[in-house]
Amino acid sequence: MRIGAIAGIATLGLALTACSGGSGGSGGEGGSVEQTVFRVAFNQNIDHPQAQALLEVSDALEEATDGAYRFELFTDETLGDQAATIEQVQSGTLDFALVAGSLLENFESDFSVVNLPYLYESPEHQMEVLNDDEIMGDLYETLVDDDIQVLTAYHGGVRNVYTTDGPVETPEDLGGQKIRVIGSDTNVLMMELMGGVGTPLAQGEVYTAIQSGVLDGAENNELIYSTLSHAEIAPFYSRTQHLMMPDYLIGNPAVLERMDADARETLDELLAESVDTELGLFADAVDEAVAAAEEAGATFSEVDVEVFREAVLPIHEQRVTTDLTQSIYDAIDAARG
Repeated sequence: MRIGAIAGIATLGLALTACSGGSGGSGGEGGSVEQTVFRVAFNQNIDHPQAQALLEVSDALEEATDGAYRFELFTDETLGDQAATIEQVQSGTLDFALVAGSLLENFESDFSVVNLPYLYESPEHQMEVLNDDEIMGDLYETLVDDDIQVLTAYHGGVRNVYTTDGPVETPEDLGGQKIRVIGSDTNVLMMELMGGVGTPLAQGEVYTAIQSGVLDGAENNELIYSTLSHAEIAPFYSRTQHLMMPDYLIGNPAVLERMDADARETLDELLAESVDTELGLFADAVDEAVAAAEEAGATFSEVDVEVFREAVLPIHEQRVTTDLTQSIYDAIDAARG
């Protein structure tokens, strides 16, 4: 199910037109149908596994609906950063967006339970539980009143620490080091418990901050590490494996309600299938990213993961405080192995 022509990154004028934009797609027995083009925002490049998975969904959806529906993917923050695209989805000026799971905590604090360090034992475990409606349905439902609907969860990589001055093997090695983290209280506390000083900073400023000595390093998955050339300035990549932050494809509920019922069912089926597609693509991309980073001078090293896991467990107790978060936490734990 390989994609054909990549949906172009069109002008902002097209992106900001009415919600079900575009017509004139052809289908059926030589006839024509009015085509609905769903605009999808993404902050990474077109080669990212999540982008490729969605483009495959688009091709399959267009074929299955005789040309009635397809996606147009706007990559590289063409329509703004992730926070901005969430707002556009809420207002209805954008159909769908791929966003980091941490951002959904701004709308429902209970989302912190699925963003905890050392919560998942593998990417497959993560995807199994986050796409299980019996486990996650009630949490996802809390966003509907905010005009946000979660369509699917995708694996966003395994985050590890990388530094400028030697590998990290224990929390003591991070002592006093300023490490860039995602901007949330949970992530700042996580890095503190891991031994470092959690320092939120926009991703676009990280390279210069490490290069100038403002930061001693950062934490992210291998794809970001390699793609943003961070191996050039922080060559010691230590596999702390502390976090698997999920990403979500979100949409405006009103957009989904306007879909033909059969097409909506087809979309849901295709998205469910795309989870495994994305996992496979992500694994391949990680192998390629590691090879590229090593060629750029990076050294990858293993660490005592259990020491770090034990160090951050207090976060679990602090964030699992409601009946809903406890039920989700227990279900995730029960799905191990």
